[in-house]
Amino acid sequence: MGISPSLFTVSQKNRQSWLMIGFLAVIYGPVIFHWYDGWLNKSISTEHEYFSHGLIGLPYAAYIVWQNRKKWQRLEDRSHPLGAFLLTLGAILYLLGSSLWVSMSFPIILAGICLWLKGREGFKLQGVPLLLTALATPNPIPYLIAPYTLPLQVFIAACSGFILRQAGLDVSVDGVYIAVEGRMVEVAPYCAGLKMLFTSLYFTLLLLHWTDTIKNGRKTCFMLLSAFGISVGANIIRNALLAWFHGTGQEENFTLFHDGWGGDLYSVLMLLLIFLVFQIMHYREVVRKQSLAQEEVNQDD
Repeated sequence: MGISPSLFTVSQKNRQSWLMIGFLAVIYGPVIFHWYDGWLNKSISTEHEYFSHGLIGLPYAAYIVWQNRKKWQRLEDRSHPLGAFLLTLGAILYLLGSSLWVSMSFPIILAGICLWLKGREGFKLQGVPLLLTALATPNPIPYLIAPYTLPLQVFIAACSGFILRQAGLDVSVDGVYIAVEGRMVEVAPYCAGLKMLFTSLYFTLLLLHWTDTIKNGRKTCFMLLSAFGISVGANIIRNALLAWFHGTGQEENFTLFHDGWGGDLYSVLMLLLIFLVFQIMHYREVVRKQSLAQEEVNQDD
């Protein structure tokens, strides 16, 4: 009994795919393990902690790739010149040996593989997982934008001070400094909520893609703007609580909320609020459609 040429070709492609996955696991497995260890144990640099949303983002990106595996296999094999360029660039960055360049080479290599093997169609098919991977890859962007967060710091300090005054506390605000009962707290660049903002926007992208809502531009813009507003508002309340804890001598609560699991729990609650807003939006859309359908029925009668 002979083996069909088509089956032989598919088997050969599967073997090549597994070899490629194995190669990527060997060279980038230690890198990803370093990321996860740093995110979970907070042993990584402050800038890299800004990308801890990769804890859920990278597995989800891998899940999307697995879901697209049959579509990937059906694509025609064709190489795009940009693929060779990205593979070369990624290899150079990896061989430089610096942790920063090695990390940044990861999404570049993945994009290069897609373009080299399947051309534009392959890149388009894997566009979402590539985007999620790139947004979860530690890079110097937080460090670069930190000097430009002063207006946000001042705004957060002013709002936090206003909230504390309404609670009857003796509060004064001077730029980015909040003094509660004579004890001062600074809204530093890394306290301006950029990490929470990155996490909330990333979570919103995951939610929109998971529910296939990302194709609706109006809903996508609404949810991203909502996530931005919720993140900024949550950070204002967080800084107000931190200033209150420090000003009233509750140093244990201050440390728990600033460096401990209290801050993580607060972030989870913020993400749940974003999910609630999404559910409300979805519910209102369902009610609107039902109302329109009922009106059409009434008109027909």
